[in-house]
Amino acid sequence: MSDILVNVENLTKQYGKTLALDNVSFKIKKGSIVGLIGPNGAGKTTIMKAMGGLIFPTSGSIEMFGAKDEKGLNKARSRMSFMIETPYEKGNMTARENLEKQRIQKGIPDKNRVDEVLEFVKLADTGKKVVKNFSLGMRQRLGLANAILGKPELMVLDEPINGLDPEGIVEIREMLRTFNREEAVTLIISSHILSELSLLCTDYIFINHGQIKGVFTADELKEQCSEYYHIDTDNNEKASVILTNTCGIERVEVMEDGSIRIYDKLDEMKEISKALYDGGVIPVTLSRNEISLEDYYLRMVQDRQ
Repeated sequence: MSDILVNVENLTKQYGKTLALDNVSFKIKKGSIVGLIGPNGAGKTTIMKAMGGLIFPTSGSIEMFGAKDEKGLNKARSRMSFMIETPYEKGNMTARENLEKQRIQKGIPDKNRVDEVLEFVKLADTGKKVVKNFSLGMRQRLGLANAILGKPELMVLDEPINGLDPEGIVEIREMLRTFNREEAVTLIISSHILSELSLLCTDYIFINHGQIKGVFTADELKEQCSEYYHIDTDNNEKASVILTNTCGIERVEVMEDGSIRIYDKLDEMKEISKALYDGGVIPVTLSRNEISLEDYYLRMVQDRQ
């Protein structure tokens, strides 16, 4: 049996003259946590809505759990849960009443399931407090409770940590990790909080202007977000030549401000500094840094627009 749960091929969605998705293709493996990364308006929510059957593609195909036709996709969606844009809730009802209503509507026979998920998302003690009086973090946890109510195999979550404080972000992150590890749930998470996704995801899909800009595993992305030395001297043009020709450094990058980044021979800075001095160049700044996920994404988008 294939370990590919989702296979999207050449997915295009056009609204009038606006091209929301432009030949988008990607695969989602069973057991993965996939970060769908892009700025607002990049096409993340449009992809999720198409997967959820909330919109119809202009062209292209979506295959989920081996099904591609509409009847098969509707059946596949019964094995999934979606939290897109705003979590479903009735503000004048308690958390338990909200979930009990959803349990009945979804045809879930286990009457104990509501109490299980309330305990899991730490809302079991909210009692008669109605949802309209919940904090944002509590509402997000209620949304997640609803999403796992039917024991899905695949969860699609749109900005589940948006607007949360640091403590709330950590809580949601740990819940998602538990879903993945203990409940064997595959996750697709859209977000623009890249630093948080870097602590959670096994795979990444970068999107901007409706186009896929890159697809990476966590290990592949780590290689791209490599360490480097930031070098600034009294003559960066000459320094660049010395670093390449004398020191034999292959990956030398000159930045817009004229400073230099080197990605090779990072443990040989004493020898490199000496070569610069011997070449008549005085280093002003030498600092070891690491390209963040945000930096890498911004550079990739700028390079590929």
